Amino acid sequence: MLKQRVFTAVILVALFLWLLLSLSATDFSLVIMLLVMVAGWEWTNLLKLDNVAARTGYLTALFLLLGAAGYSLGLFGEFDFALGQQISLIAVGLWAVIFLWLQGYPSSAILWSPKPVLGLIGLILLVATWVALASILHRDSGRWLLLLAIVIVVLADVGGYIAGRLFGKHKLAPIVSPGKTWEGFIGGMFLQLLLIAGLLWARPEFSPLALSILIIPVALYSVLGDLFESMVKRHSGVKDSSQLLPGHGGVLDRIDGIMAALPLFSLLLAQSSFV
Repeated sequence: MLKQRVFTAVILVALFLWLLLSLSATDFSLVIMLLVMVAGWEWTNLLKLDNVAARTGYLTALFLLLGAAGYSLGLFGEFDFALGQQISLIAVGLWAVIFLWLQGYPSSAILWSPKPVLGLIGLILLVATWVALASILHRDSGRWLLLLAIVIVVLADVGGYIAGRLFGKHKLAPIVSPGKTWEGFIGGMFLQLLLIAGLLWARPEFSPLALSILIIPVALYSVLGDLFESMVKRHSGVKDSSQLLPGHGGVLDRIDGIMAALPLFSLLLAQSSFV
């Protein structure tokens, strides 16, 4: 299983970097739109939509919303960063509400688990993730900024896994995700400090405060995204969102942290002296 997991990860990283560095911001955004559609299909698994018509209707709604967002943002013309920030702000606010739901689970499930509500949440978060990605990419040095956002999420995940395996004793969210520990959480945050130190070493002109304000909250939100998908999967009685990625589950299982992190990263980027 570990070899399969590593092999899949290497292929995914290589493909991601090749597409990111070889395509224009617009073309890469369109490719990611297809990935978001796959994630939308997996969301219908979490919604338990067994009816083909219901699944088709949900995916059609997602496609139309993505298309409307791309058109409104001016994807093929002058990019509307202000609109992108407004959409990201809505997602960041929704994630704050989700944090409260996590604290109250399983009692809070009555608020978010009905299919119409959970379906709407999925549409908002998926569209906002794509909008945030497109907004980041269309900035100066957008490719490198997007890579930074992805690295933040990966370090939070990897640090959490390693520290959790080595030192984990105290459960972070025992009902939602029994495998996650406070020691793992601290390990993920420690790697963020190393990332900040590395960036300051490479680029001394960067502000330590600006970097910290940009990176630490995004890392925290990535953990929130991971926990939310775990909560939804637990409530739906499924282990993985799908089996599309050998050793990893589905697309949603790989981008859950990114879904929470990118809107906040995009929002903070617009206010940061980092760029």
